Amino acid sequence: MENPKIRFKGFTKDWEQRKFSDIASRESVSRESSYDLPSLEYEDVIAEEGRLNKDISLKENIKKGIVFDGSQVLYGKLRPYLHNWLNPDFSGVAVGDWWVLKPNNADKSFIYRLIQTQRFDDIANQSAGSKMPRADWNLVSNTEFAVPVSQEEQEKIGEYFSSLDHLITLHQRKCEQTKKLKKYMLQKMFPQNGAKVPEIRFYGFTYDWEQRKLGEIATETYGGGTPKTSNEEFWKGDIPWIQSSDLIDECLFDVRPRKCISQEAVSKSATKLVPQNSIAIVTRVGVGKLAFMPFSYATSQDFLSLSGLKIDPEFTVYALYKMMQSVSNEVQGTSIKGVTKDELLAKKIIFPSCNEQKKIGAYLHSLDNLITLHQRKCDELKKMKKYMLQNMFI
Repeated sequence: MENPKIRFKGFTKDWEQRKFSDIASRESVSRESSYDLPSLEYEDVIAEEGRLNKDISLKENIKKGIVFDGSQVLYGKLRPYLHNWLNPDFSGVAVGDWWVLKPNNADKSFIYRLIQTQRFDDIANQSAGSKMPRADWNLVSNTEFAVPVSQEEQEKIGEYFSSLDHLITLHQRKCEQTKKLKKYMLQKMFPQNGAKVPEIRFYGFTYDWEQRKLGEIATETYGGGTPKTSNEEFWKGDIPWIQSSDLIDECLFDVRPRKCISQEAVSKSATKLVPQNSIAIVTRVGVGKLAFMPFSYATSQDFLSLSGLKIDPEFTVYALYKMMQSVSNEVQGTSIKGVTKDELLAKKIIFPSCNEQKKIGAYLHSLDNLITLHQRKCDELKKMKKYMLQNMFI
């Protein structure tokens, strides 16, 4: 029979077709949760990542579920397209729509990766029901899957993907930890509640911070507009044109515009050409998002851009981020659709000396760079895992 495209050296025997029920069976013994058997629910697992989002041993509510002891694999049968799965190394009770799968003459880690393959996903999603679809055990259990004859080859495949998962988790955790550190430092490195100095400062800085209106820290402001979409020539230029959806929450740099316009589009519409090193702030749809723009650009009507900044740009973008979080919270849940130009420019911003601004801006930017580094590495590893799942299985 056909063999996978990628195999470990030394393994040449053909894989064999085996019913899923021959390599894994469903556990059915149920019991109430306890201190030694914590309950595991759908909401406790991060979809597609196969890791817990909380310490389930701290749960106090007693719930009934299927017992597992660490020798099984868990697969979420409810809405299987959500990709809920877990390879636990602890005991507990699986509450709700879980299959607790016990390997039969097959490596546990191999089974855990098999249920993540596209072929298994396709079978599991041939389910009944439209609103609450569930994988059909009768269908899945009777479907044949290609499996290595050698237990050693199964183990090597399982170990390989375990190492990939470990690296993915490592970078995810570092990314999350750095985000938490950034959030903490944003709170502590800026004065709060009317204070004139922050709780955390770089050594050597002691002077009070200064307060100004936002309109006083920029020499020029720019609005935006949308050129006629019916005129195709307007959209064949080389001037980056950004809209709210181009900006990502909490990502203050590295905006990648998806559309460009011509100089004629600028001259024949409400949009403006904004100089480089400006800050674009979303004031309407998606209010609260903003970004530093190192190149000249134009925007939709949802933006106000600050140009010719009188204080350090890196510091300013983080100070504005804190301010816009408050603005976003004020607008959220109300009938107000955004914030006007006059309202925004009248808001007050507090800042320290130029040297302290530079240090704060550079430090926070370095944290953002670390977050981006770990996220990119994580994304690369996920792509690699997807590719290997496609090529190391049949």
